[in-house]
Amino acid sequence: MIEQGQKLPEVALTQLTNDGMQTLTNKDLFDGKKVVLFAVPGAFTPTCSNAHLPEFITLADKIKAKGVDAIYCVSVNDAFVMKAWGESQNAEEISLLADGDASFTKALGLDKDTAGFGGIRSSRYAMIVDNAEVTGLFVEPGKEFEVSRAEYVLEKI
Repeated sequence: MIEQGQKLPEVALTQLTNDGMQTLTNKDLFDGKKVVLFAVPGAFTPTCSNAHLPEFITLADKIKAKGVDAIYCVSVNDAFVMKAWGESQNAEEISLLADGDASFTKALGLDKDTAGFGGIRSSRYAMIVDNAEVTGLFVEPGKEFEVSRAEYVLEKI
């Protein structure tokens, strides 16, 4: 599993925008930026839709006021699902990024096999990333939802 102080792996993520499908590299996402990145097991799932993403939406201005350039939400879903989920949640201040084949999630060592529920998914986590280096890492044990919450991350910035 990735650790604090390490650089993020060079794995591209995708995002569907009004300009079409975008393939985003580490350089695009992280170079010269301070970023909060959080991951959810699945778009449109209960905790992710009712609490995790909404908390980051609510606190986006406060997070950015602490010098954060961007907030990214990653899930092992396709870019079409992530765009629809973002629109349904009014997530204008959050970039929803797709890790369709879980390559980013696996490279981080934060993948989990949910078997028949959804296959390979991401663990629930949040991290603070400064110029592609992980400066804060908050991984939820099991099915908990505490250390990856927006409020918790805001305190750690």
